[in-house]
Amino acid sequence: MGMDKEQLIAIISDKIKLIRVEQGYTQDQMAVIIGVSKKTLVQIEKGRILAGWTTVVAVIALFPGSSVLKAACGDSPLETALTIAHQRYEWEASRQEEWYWKPLEEKGSVVMEQHAVSGHYRISDYNTGRRFTSVDRTEAEMTLDRWT
Repeated sequence: MGMDKEQLIAIISDKIKLIRVEQGYTQDQMAVIIGVSKKTLVQIEKGRILAGWTTVVAVIALFPGSSVLKAACGDSPLETALTIAHQRYEWEASRQEEWYWKPLEEKGSVVMEQHAVSGHYRISDYNTGRRFTSVDRTEAEMTLDRWT
């Protein structure tokens, strides 16, 4: 049998400090991002308590590009969590979500888009997929300029 919920909780609890440091966040910032108190985060980082399941899921969902997470859980930590939570998980690989995105500016193979519901921005590359997201349009425009 593969990894179970308790094993994933133990792994993420053990790696949470490395993930925080990898992402460049202070304990205060990380606690806000994952939705726990700083005291709880410190307790997890010191190994005094384990993270709860919702905290583990938050870390996995909010840091999908973490190399620490991928080293600990494989190339798709979210898929691992989905499979553990549901015992099996099936989905259709499609690009149906694309109707949510309105193209704003295109430069070569790179496009800046805005989400129709949340209003945030992403920079996508037709060859490699999404690469950057931000709530700040100016930051997105500067990133688009930097990449093209």
